[in-house]
Amino acid sequence: MTLTCCIELARTGEPTALSEVVDALRPRVSRMAVYYARRCGEDPDDMVQEAWTGLLEALPQLDVTIGSPEHYLIRHARWRVLDAIKRARLRRCTALEDAPEEAITYRHESALAAAWVTEFISGLREPQRRVLACLMAGLTWREAGSVLGCTSANIAYWVRRIRRDYQQWTCEDAEGV
Repeated sequence: MTLTCCIELARTGEPTALSEVVDALRPRVSRMAVYYARRCGEDPDDMVQEAWTGLLEALPQLDVTIGSPEHYLIRHARWRVLDAIKRARLRRCTALEDAPEEAITYRHESALAAAWVTEFISGLREPQRRVLACLMAGLTWREAGSVLGCTSANIAYWVRRIRRDYQQWTCEDAEGV
């Protein structure tokens, strides 16, 4: 049985076909995930797991009549790995005891910064606030688009608008001081 036939049966939930697909794609998925893990300093086992999650999530939506099904699955596995690496980088930060003294902010400076952020966000339009909330929660543009029901290109548009509004807001703030 060809891999395309196995993939088509695996889409319907056939356990034997799914096992054959996994066995056939295991070397490529593992090598790809381990490669990205080593290049980015992440745990290889975590990246392999992310790759399989991405591949298996893409399997039900796969249309075997378009292109190469295995390339489609590998591409989704790669995207999942890259998204995981991006999330890990966003969440990484220096421990307080390792931070230089000047990097530790005082409580009143934090309160002032929080007030500025709140003031800026209150001036944004509703779609901009929703996009900003997703991105501040650590989601990638693609994930934010999924949550908000749009594409990553739409998220890119709103991010440009947020940046433009922020630049205008900081210029107005500087003129008022």
